[in-house]
Amino acid sequence: MNPVKDRFYYVYILQSLKNSKWYTGYTNDLRKRFNQHQQNNSTYTKGRGPFKLIYYEASLREEDARAKEKYLKSGMGKRFLKK
Repeated sequence: MNPVKDRFYYVYILQSLKNSKWYTGYTNDLRKRFNQHQQNNSTYTKGRGPFKLIYYEASLREEDARAKEKYLKSGMGKRFLKK
């Protein structure tokens, strides 16, 4: 593996500073996606910001990031995060 050519995929959790709710997603550009959320350019979080990033995890495979996002949205995943 060449670390320069490898692309990472991130699963992340944002917390709204407005209502304290958590929002989970995945992306291949965490900084860009975070800025989109902050600037109300995301359908699911529009009007719910500002946000703080409370968790993220990097994966080399998009499938792994999507699977982790699905897990974190499940009941078991939410319990894992609260611990």
